[in-house]
Amino acid sequence: MNEQDKNKPNHDESLKNKQGDSGAKPSSWTRLLSKRWVFPAVYTAAAAIILTLVWVYQDAGQKPLNPDTAAVVSQEGVAGNETGALTGDPEALEVVASAESLAWPVASPSEVEVVKPYYDENGTEENHVAAMVQYNNTFVPNTGIDIAREDNKPFDVKAALSGEVTRVEDVAVLGKVIEVTSPGDLKTVYQGLGDTKVKQGDEVKQGDTLATAGRNEMEKSLGNHVHFEVHEDGKIVNPSDLLPQR
Repeated sequence: MNEQDKNKPNHDESLKNKQGDSGAKPSSWTRLLSKRWVFPAVYTAAAAIILTLVWVYQDAGQKPLNPDTAAVVSQEGVAGNETGALTGDPEALEVVASAESLAWPVASPSEVEVVKPYYDENGTEENHVAAMVQYNNTFVPNTGIDIAREDNKPFDVKAALSGEVTRVEDVAVLGKVIEVTSPGDLKTVYQGLGDTKVKQGDEVKQGDTLATAGRNEMEKSLGNHVHFEVHEDGKIVNPSDLLPQR
């Protein structure tokens, strides 16, 4: 082999050197990831994104109901109470009854008048005279109000409150008596009745017919009427203070 051939670079070695140089050259991603600030920056960005998503989720959960949605929910609640009342659910019945206001114990309040008022201990002298009931030369205070038609005709007596009929009795002096017990320790009492339409243990709704107006020995001068009392927490109260204006 001559000297020229000795000095000529070997083809294989030259190829190996070129491949080695090419493999040793780092890529742009490698150079980027080799920077010490890259990974902290990535972690910080990821944490910021996660915190933003959590904040958005919590904010959405705390937003108030859309007014239309709230109205639907409210209506569904009312409908649920009405359905429970129709199916005899005691809790629903109590909710309905406790929301009631006292009603006149007649179908048409404008067709009747109070012929004898409640005796108010703190009332005027005129009230004390008008509210006394005379029986066998004895005067006793009136513990309710007496309602009658001007033409003295009988009329239907209605339940002033929803509740359970807890008493149906014929008392010699007072006539037929019906008592309805309502939630909240309220009792409404109807005396001097004619024909009764309910029996003890019945559940009645406000406005249901209980009986017809009649007569009794205690207040026979009043003719056909109903003596109406309201008891609250075991105490007699003035019905006129609770009844709506006619």
